[in-house]
Amino acid sequence: MGRCDNHSQAIISMSSITATPRRLRWRSLVLLALLLAPLLWPVHFLAERYYREVLIEQNRQTLDLYVANLLGTLRRYEVLPQILGDLPGLRAALQAPEDPAVLDSANRLLARVKKQTGADVIYLMNTRGVTLAASNWDKPDSFVAGNFAFRPYFREALAGRLGRFFGLGTTSGKRGYYFAYPVREGDQNIGALVVKVDLDHTETLWGNTPEQLLVTDTNGVVILTSRPDWRFHASRPLDRVEQSAIAANQPYPTQAPPALDIDANAWLTQSRALDETGWTVSILAPRILLDRPVRSAVAVGAAALLALLLLLGLLILRRRHYLERIALDARAKAELEQRVAERTQDLELLNSRLKQEVLEREQAQQELVRAQDELVQAGKLSALGTMSASISHELNQPLGAIRSYAENASTLLDHQRSEDARANLKLISELTERMASIIAHLRAFARRDQHAPERVALQPALDDALALLAKRRRAMDVELIRDLPDATLWVQAGETRLRQVLGNLLGNALDALVDKAPPRRIWISIEHQAEHLELLLRDNGPGFTAESLARAREPFFTTKTSAQGLGLGLAICDSLVRALDGELLLANHPAGGALITLRLRLASPGVNLQPSEDPSP
Repeated sequence: MGRCDNHSQAIISMSSITATPRRLRWRSLVLLALLLAPLLWPVHFLAERYYREVLIEQNRQTLDLYVANLLGTLRRYEVLPQILGDLPGLRAALQAPEDPAVLDSANRLLARVKKQTGADVIYLMNTRGVTLAASNWDKPDSFVAGNFAFRPYFREALAGRLGRFFGLGTTSGKRGYYFAYPVREGDQNIGALVVKVDLDHTETLWGNTPEQLLVTDTNGVVILTSRPDWRFHASRPLDRVEQSAIAANQPYPTQAPPALDIDANAWLTQSRALDETGWTVSILAPRILLDRPVRSAVAVGAAALLALLLLLGLLILRRRHYLERIALDARAKAELEQRVAERTQDLELLNSRLKQEVLEREQAQQELVRAQDELVQAGKLSALGTMSASISHELNQPLGAIRSYAENASTLLDHQRSEDARANLKLISELTERMASIIAHLRAFARRDQHAPERVALQPALDDALALLAKRRRAMDVELIRDLPDATLWVQAGETRLRQVLGNLLGNALDALVDKAPPRRIWISIEHQAEHLELLLRDNGPGFTAESLARAREPFFTTKTSAQGLGLGLAICDSLVRALDGELLLANHPAGGALITLRLRLASPGVNLQPSEDPSP
């Protein structure tokens, strides 16, 4: 009995423990509902902003469509008065206003034009504002003999401008937009032609929609609207000047338009100003179009919140038994201990692998150091080869010239022309000095020595380069076309470097013409820039290929055979020019052939920037 009693007490105590949290959790659920209820306000705010933007975009598109239609209607008739004013029949009516036949012809002419163009009324006025002829001459509301000099469009037309005006017709009682233009005889205005456009149909285009259309003029008075009870009401208070203008021009059926009573909070308004007419087109959407979807969104949010609370209530009811939870905890503890043991074993394996990888990294580092040493040695050998190839390339042209002068000197001595032979030997001596200068410059270039630019005359350097290649040019029958000024041009360069660059560029131009059939031509010209001078060297050879333009400045790149060149000429020239703060541009001429532009900085005549870079003897 005691054991049963203890068991019963245990059951009762467990039931009491279970019941207490249940009550507490339902209270927590109610508290959570009260805390989540304010979340409906952000839902309301976001929904209102979204649907407001959607409504604004829809109304903007509708407004754009109506504005385009309204402006299209007005622009269609804007030039009509100016065109009709040149008709001989209308001029005759102004010149003979007392002739019934002439006036009858003018009336019928205006009636035909009105029928063809779709205008409301077209009429002709003299300089006093009296209507002489009108398209409605045979109607009860005829404008003939009416005086409309008080209208502003008549005054603007007589002033020589295109008159514009919106108003209610004093004769017809219909709204319309008026275009007026002077009829001229020479420089004199002899009358005015007026076209009235009916705008009533623009209101019918709106249709029966919740949104309302509103067009106000410069006085803020409603002239077009989809609601007839708003028509000719003032959307704002009128000042004295506006009231005086209304009294003088009589655009409305009343001189004191009543105020437009619109609740601003009940409508969402978008407006567009028309600069051509001074009007403002507005579209008013009722607030209910925005409030209805917003309320729906808030209702959906509230329903979602309620569903969330119900779900939480269901989760509260799903409470697990204490014994099952204890069993699950024990099972989880055993699994955790097993996983810890497995993870420890994995870490030991990883540690041993890491030690092995460290040893391999150290061996790889030693191999990298040896590879770097070998790479440095290979770089030294490559630099030595480049230096040798550069010296061979740059000395090739002077050696060829020395060979030519030596052969000429031998021939001259055979003919007892010792003075000419002595001149050749002098040229050979100068070329050897130039070879020494090139070698010294290449040594400095290999050491990356920096030489400041000096003041150099361009034409003499160019003449020297051409002299070295003169024999080859004549042998190839290449025509040289020079377009250089007589005055000496001074640039910032180096004497030896500039001649070296010019010789290489001219030599490459001759190489490009080797396989070219006659005529062979080379053009040399000068273009002045703000602070630079551009020497343009062009040939009529095959020009550069796409690959050549991309890789021409790379060392050892050449389209010639190994016997013709090493591919260092343009690479050396580009380095020398950039060292002189210049630029070497490669392109193809539109008429064919290569176009090389040597851009150098201008130097002031008479000012030596630095001593000569050539080595002393």
